[in-house]
Amino acid sequence: MGGRLSENVTRLDGPQRIAGVDLARGLAVIGMFAAHLLVTGDGFVWTDASTWTAIVDGRSSILFAALAGVSIGLVTGGRRPLSGEAMTIARWRIALRAAILLVLGILLIVTGVPVYVILPAYAVLFLLALPFTALAARTVLITAGALAVVMPFVQPVLNDLPIWHSPYAAELDAIIGWHYPFTVWIAFVLAGLGLARAGITHAATQIRMLVIGAALAALGYGVAQFPAPALDRYWWSVWTAQPHSSGLWEVIGSGGFVIAVLAACLLLCRLRVLKAITLPLRATGAMPLTAYTTQIVVWAIIAGIALGDTGDLGGFRAMDPFWPLTLGVIVACTAWALLVGRGPLEWALDRIAKRVVTAQPPR
Repeated sequence: MGGRLSENVTRLDGPQRIAGVDLARGLAVIGMFAAHLLVTGDGFVWTDASTWTAIVDGRSSILFAALAGVSIGLVTGGRRPLSGEAMTIARWRIALRAAILLVLGILLIVTGVPVYVILPAYAVLFLLALPFTALAARTVLITAGALAVVMPFVQPVLNDLPIWHSPYAAELDAIIGWHYPFTVWIAFVLAGLGLARAGITHAATQIRMLVIGAALAALGYGVAQFPAPALDRYWWSVWTAQPHSSGLWEVIGSGGFVIAVLAACLLLCRLRVLKAITLPLRATGAMPLTAYTTQIVVWAIIAGIALGDTGDLGGFRAMDPFWPLTLGVIVACTAWALLVGRGPLEWALDRIAKRVVTAQPPR
């Protein structure tokens, strides 16, 4: 037991994992729990502490998207992209993971738990990111920036397409995760991919991320306070920083915010004492799929038994489930990481991908 525990601690703290990335994932998981289970009010105001819980709205899922890009960047070579057969294998494994995430996401939707399940959107975003995996950091980051500026102007038009007024609009929305529209959110994924390519483990890169991210957040949230150029529905959709609006200033402000958060996590984990203190959050962040799925499954079971309706959001929130469920998941993930190792769903996805996509990838 002692040897296994030591081995797992070394795995969490060793060079094969980036502690700051795990910490950021852990914060994203807890933020997603808070967004689901707490009543966060109408908006976040820096000067009003009673609104601070609203900081998780929208930003937690954007942090997840950026971290997905970081993960894609790391498994496809990190600072130096893989090439040849190695890149082909990595891309096929990512594509297979996307397919599995789509199936898992649909199963979680079927539970009836009233949340916008992010996994189908993840699946689409993984596939869209594949063509960019061979590009250098500068090219990927410039592309991410261009999409972040351009797509918020296009998104209102896409939201008004006739398909969203069809009888099957709700089903299509759920299957492709349109609450997190890939047309805009690919910018966050590519930003994460570009940061992985830029050398995310280097202190100089982390400091630049912190400065640039904070500047973008100040710009986005600051300009959003000014009136829109025109008082019509189109400009109200574009000229906003409201969570989940996919507006221009949300993309810039919240995008910058999550880059700064990731940078802060990376810098904090350079300090050994803080790295040790944050181990439970890092353990949770090392198995985000397991933690996210567990939350929804446990929610469905409790609500189904206690309320007779898994979709009763008000009834479930009235049970004050945030702290018991959050602390339970953190404790369970920490115990699993220390006593067993990799998260069960993370292990299963990795095992399936490596079994199916071998040194001779499908053509």
